[in-house]
Amino acid sequence: MKIDLMDEWYPVPKPGKSKRVKLTQKQKGDISQQVDKQLKARSHGLCELCNAARATERSHLTGRPHLDEKTKVTDLIHLCTPCHDWLDETPEGIRSRNFIARAINTVLEHQATK
Repeated sequence: MKIDLMDEWYPVPKPGKSKRVKLTQKQKGDISQQVDKQLKARSHGLCELCNAARATERSHLTGRPHLDEKTKVTDLIHLCTPCHDWLDETPEGIRSRNFIARAINTVLEHQATK
């Protein structure tokens, strides 16, 4: 007697939920409590740009889409609101932000090669 296996039902378990390997841009840009404390300690509560007003905002020097890993203290600058607006919304501010980011990265690369 020949058995026809084509008519049989052989269920296969569904694969488990996939696990994300890379961090999302939001996750990369999130500022941890430890990094926040380091930033506030570095700035002593004063704007790091004008050094006159109270720093109330944390600004990314490197935009979230350009971050390769989680935000570090060297990716941030502690600013007052007017300086933050200037840094993000004016051509001169954007050029300055890019210069500051390049300068910090150059210093870090130099320190890493020592």
